[in-house]
Amino acid sequence: MAEVAEISNQLIDFTTALDKLDKIGIEKVQEEMLERGIPHQSIDKLSALFEMEGDYRNQLEALSQILITSETGMKGIEELNFVFEKIERIGLNSAQLKLNLTLARGLEYYTGAILEVKAKDTALGSIGGGGRYDDLTGIFGLKGLSGVGISFGLDRIYLVLEELDLFPESIQNTLDVLFINFGEKEAEQSLKLAKELRNNGLKCVLYPDNAKMKKQMQYADKKQATYTIIIGASELENKTASVKNMKTGEQLEVGFDDISGFF
Repeated sequence: MAEVAEISNQLIDFTTALDKLDKIGIEKVQEEMLERGIPHQSIDKLSALFEMEGDYRNQLEALSQILITSETGMKGIEELNFVFEKIERIGLNSAQLKLNLTLARGLEYYTGAILEVKAKDTALGSIGGGGRYDDLTGIFGLKGLSGVGISFGLDRIYLVLEELDLFPESIQNTLDVLFINFGEKEAEQSLKLAKELRNNGLKCVLYPDNAKMKKQMQYADKKQATYTIIIGASELENKTASVKNMKTGEQLEVGFDDISGFF
């Protein structure tokens, strides 16, 4: 956006002011940009950004018109589309996910989309934040390691739990189901089934990458998972899952449509 507005050399000034939009309003943000030396014509080029509304499709379509001349900007739109479309295909509650084009912070190390987590039904606001960074580890001497990170405010989470009376009477650290990761297509199906099982009250996770089976099963043992679910290429084709009872060693084939009823 700064590239299109021809203020790339003032990126930090631009984003610092923009990040205050929900606190001080459009007029004050524009005043601050002017005070920071950002020209009127640059602010005018981005005026649509301040009032962009609607779902992510409408926002990204409008944003495409602004960023059409920016290769970097169009790549960003492509990446955001990927995130939203995957979430919809998996069947997560995308209504709780909002695209906010005015969030901007930590740009000294974030290099892509940033995330902010808000608590519902309370005025406490943000309880977590993070984003994409391509070389944050470089400051510790480990170059070229990219990643995505997020941190949560423990004090704020405690206050939210207390305010909403959400502290459980007891907490157990067991894991009901671990989905073994065999690759992107298999992982996508696993996430769909995990969502279904979570809706039934089961604690489920998908192993984060396509690691060796031995490593994934060791993780299941470490977490004391009751079951592991394997969905490989053949299971994906047959629309079945191999469900293994980690306590007894018994393994059964269960159809995708029958997975909820199995537990």
